[in-house]
Amino acid sequence: MSGGVDSSVAAALLTKSNLIAQGVTLKLFENADAGIDSEKACCSLQDAEDARQVCLSLGIPHFIYNFSRTFGKDVIDRFCDSYLAGETPNPCIDCNRYVKFAALQQRRSELGIDYVATGHYARRTWDEQSGRFLLKCGLDSNKDQSYVLYHLTQDTLAHMLFPLGELTKPQVRVIASEYGFDNASKAESQDICFVPDGDYPSFIERRRDCRFEEGEIVDRQGNVLGIHHGLAAYTIGQRKGIGVAAAEPLYVFAKDTAHNRLVVDVASNVLCHGVLVRDANFIACESIDEPLRCTCKTHYRQSPRACTMVQTDSTSLRITFDEPQRACAPGQAAVAYANDTVICGGTIDSVIA
Repeated sequence: MSGGVDSSVAAALLTKSNLIAQGVTLKLFENADAGIDSEKACCSLQDAEDARQVCLSLGIPHFIYNFSRTFGKDVIDRFCDSYLAGETPNPCIDCNRYVKFAALQQRRSELGIDYVATGHYARRTWDEQSGRFLLKCGLDSNKDQSYVLYHLTQDTLAHMLFPLGELTKPQVRVIASEYGFDNASKAESQDICFVPDGDYPSFIERRRDCRFEEGEIVDRQGNVLGIHHGLAAYTIGQRKGIGVAAAEPLYVFAKDTAHNRLVVDVASNVLCHGVLVRDANFIACESIDEPLRCTCKTHYRQSPRACTMVQTDSTSLRITFDEPQRACAPGQAAVAYANDTVICGGTIDSVIA
């Protein structure tokens, strides 16, 4: 329970269903260690207090688990490593994968509890034909979070509950109001929790005691167009803030970490025809034996795009889009769907230009 409205309503629905529940808030990091104001990020005392008050009103116990060591190693350090390697990571996926699911599921098992429930907008179903649990999109297309849950295993899904999967966000806020929760209208966090000001380069410099060097901004032919202020400050597909005047708007195409160069080009030349994916996890099936027609998302807010997927080894995929896509960034996730069901997903290793 983060102290937000979604996890609060999830807890309420569990108790309404006569399940024996307990609320858990995860302490993920010390705000002072991240160099941020304790009132401007999650994990604040106020968030924990909001969760505790909800539990009090529901008559269930509330606990705080300190997972800061796991979060530091498997989320913050991975985030830094990925940016330093020229990638664009999604730390929320790592947080779900290594903390909210792997570590919390281990704690659940140790305590002899049956399920972990979260406020994610996703659905879990059982497929008799395949004998597998399926992960499906939440019914609220504006809030669906199946994309960030592609890493779930069959064992994890067997011990998961998603009480909000068939609700919309407005419905959730109405339920919260009916229960009298103070957080019924609480705003959602839009930034990475441990970098709420969005200044990733400064955070990484503090964390790793390093300094990002300026370098050349070049086009794909190697012509120098300007100077960048550290590769970590830029994202694949970015248009604004590059700082180079040109006849046509320029977009970030790639980060050449070996030469500390930012590679840019015009919109028509930065599209990718496909992606190569590493660390793939299969949910709907164990593997695919032949090219599969499906859809794919390469970032959270994108609608799924038609594609053909080929499995190239046990954990690698080659996904080719029917139409070229923009802003497919190494380090982000590529998640394949069959209608509203997640087939598999993994980390984009490189793009097919």
